[in-house]
Amino acid sequence: MKHFFSYILLLFTLAGFAQNEQLAQNYFEKGDFEKALIAYEELLKNQPGNNLYFQKVVESNQQLSNFDKAKELIQIRMDKYKQGNMMVEMGYNYQLQKDEANAKKFYDKALEKIDENPSNVFAIAVNFEKKALLDYALKAYQKGSSIQPFTYQMAVIYGQQGKTDMMIEKFLEEAQKNPQSSIMIQNQLSRFMTEDAETSFNDSLRKALLIRTQKDQDIFWNQFLSWFFVQQKEYGKAFIQEKAIYKREPETFSNIVNLAQLAIEEGDDESATEIINFVLENTQDIDLQIFAHSFLMENKIKKATEKDYPAINAELELLLKKFGISPYSLSLQTLQAHFVAFNMKNPELGKSILKKALELPINKYQEADIKMELADILLFEEKFNQALIYYSQIEEDLKNDEIGHEASLKSAKTSYFKSDFVYATSQFKVLKSASTQLIANDALEYFLLINDNTVSDSTQTALKKFARADYLLYQNKTQEALVQFQNILKENKGDEIESATILRLGQTYEKLHDYNSTLSQYQNIIDNHKEGIYIDEALYFSAEIYNDQFKMPEKAKPLYEAILFNHQDSIYFIEARRKFRQLRGDANL
Repeated sequence: MKHFFSYILLLFTLAGFAQNEQLAQNYFEKGDFEKALIAYEELLKNQPGNNLYFQKVVESNQQLSNFDKAKELIQIRMDKYKQGNMMVEMGYNYQLQKDEANAKKFYDKALEKIDENPSNVFAIAVNFEKKALLDYALKAYQKGSSIQPFTYQMAVIYGQQGKTDMMIEKFLEEAQKNPQSSIMIQNQLSRFMTEDAETSFNDSLRKALLIRTQKDQDIFWNQFLSWFFVQQKEYGKAFIQEKAIYKREPETFSNIVNLAQLAIEEGDDESATEIINFVLENTQDIDLQIFAHSFLMENKIKKATEKDYPAINAELELLLKKFGISPYSLSLQTLQAHFVAFNMKNPELGKSILKKALELPINKYQEADIKMELADILLFEEKFNQALIYYSQIEEDLKNDEIGHEASLKSAKTSYFKSDFVYATSQFKVLKSASTQLIANDALEYFLLINDNTVSDSTQTALKKFARADYLLYQNKTQEALVQFQNILKENKGDEIESATILRLGQTYEKLHDYNSTLSQYQNIIDNHKEGIYIDEALYFSAEIYNDQFKMPEKAKPLYEAILFNHQDSIYFIEARRKFRQLRGDANL
C-alpha cells in the first residue's frame, strides 16, 4: 500500500510539473516575461540540471534587460559545468548590450574550446546557429572537421546566408559521400526550387549536376539529374538520363515506367509518347504492354479525324484479340466502348462491350470505371435518368474516393445538361471545395456560369440554349454545337452570357483544329472583355496555340507574361510562369 501511495504521489508531481511547464511556456510565447521568469525559476529550482529551464530563465532576464542577472547565471553554470556553449551564451549577453568587443572575445573563446576538444563542436555550433551567428557556426564546424566533415550542416548554413552556390556544392559533396542522405538533401534543395524561386538557383543546380555527370561516370549523378528534371517538369530531359541509367542497370526499368506515368498525369503527351514507345520496345510484361497501348491509342483518338476512325477501330480489335477479354485488358475494353459510342456513333455496341466487362471477376474500382463509362454513354443517348442512377451508385460505393467525386461532378453536369439548374448549382457548390483541384476548378466554372446568368436573366433562356450547346459538344456533335453557340452570340449580344459564349466558340473551333478562328474568338475576349472572368483563359489558350501549334514563341511569350503580371490568382498562373521562363531561355542547358 505504501508503494501504491508513493506511485500516486509521483504521478501527481509529474502532472504538476507538466502543467507548470505549459504555463511558463504560454507566458513566454505571449511576451509576458516577468511571469515567465517566475515560472521558469520555480521549475529550475526543482530541476537544476534542466538546460531548457535554464535557457528560458536567461532569455527571460535578457528580455527584461536584466543583463547583469543573466551574466551571473551564465557565469555560475560556466564555472560549474565547464561547457563551451556557455561561452556563446556569455558572448551573446554582451552582444545584446551592444558590447561587440566582449561579445567577440567570448565567441572566440568558444571556438578555442573546439581546438582543445573537437567533440565540443556540435553543442557550440548549434548554439551559434540558434542565435543566428552563422559565420561563427561555420567556423565551429570547420574547426570540428577533424572528427567529421559536417558538410550537411555547413550546406544548410550557406543556404541560410543566401550563398546558394556554396550550398549546392556542399550538398552535392555530401550526397556523393553518403548516398543514403540523398532524399534528405533533395528535400532541402527543393525548398529553393519552388516556382517563386530565382531562376539563377535552378540554373546553378542544373549546371553543377551536368558537370558532375560529364566528369564522373557514376550513374548516381544521372539519377540526381533525372530527379532535377522531374522537379522542373522536363520529362523528356529526365528520360534521357533514365535511358542512360537503364543501359547500365536494366533492373531500373520501373523508373522509366514511373516517369511515363508522371508525364501522362502532367499532360506532357509528347514526352509521354516517347517514353511509352520505349517501354513497349523493352518489355515483355503483359500489364505494361496493355498500359502502353491504351495510352497510345487514346492519344491517337484525340488527334484523329473521321476518316481515321475505321483504322483505329481495326487496331483496337487487333489489340483485344491479342490480349484477350479479361480483367487485365479492361482499359482497352473501356477505350473501345467509348470510341465506338462517341466517335463512331454506335452507343449500343459500346454498352454491349461494357456489360460483358461487368461479368468479369473485377474489383470495386474496376466496376466503378466500367459503370462510369456506361453512364457516360447513357448520357450521350440522352437517357439522363439512367445515367444518374449509375453515377449515384458510384458516389455511394466510393463516396470518399476521387472516383466518387468524379461521379458527383458528372451527376451535376447531367442536371446542368437537363437545364435542372437549381439541383446542378447545389451540387457544384459542394464540389467547388473538392480536394481534387481539377474537379474543384470545373465545379467552380459551372457554378459561376449558372449563378451569373441566373442573376442577369431570371428566365434562364440564354443559359438553357448554352447548356444545350454544351451538351452537343459532349455528344461530339461539334458542328451542331458551333451553330448553336453562334446563334446565342447573335441573339444575346451584350448580355451576361456573351463572354462565356465567345470562350466556348474558341474552344469549339480549337476542337475542329481551326486555330485561326480560335485565336480570333480569344482575341475578342482580350480586347472587349478584359474585365471579365475569362480573360486569363483567353490569354493562356492563345499562348498555347502560338507555342504548340504555330511554333511562334515570340507571340506566345507576351501572352504568358500578361498572366504573370495581371492574373496572379489564375489557375493557369503556375504553368504560364513555367512556360514563360522556358521561352525566355531560363531552362536552356
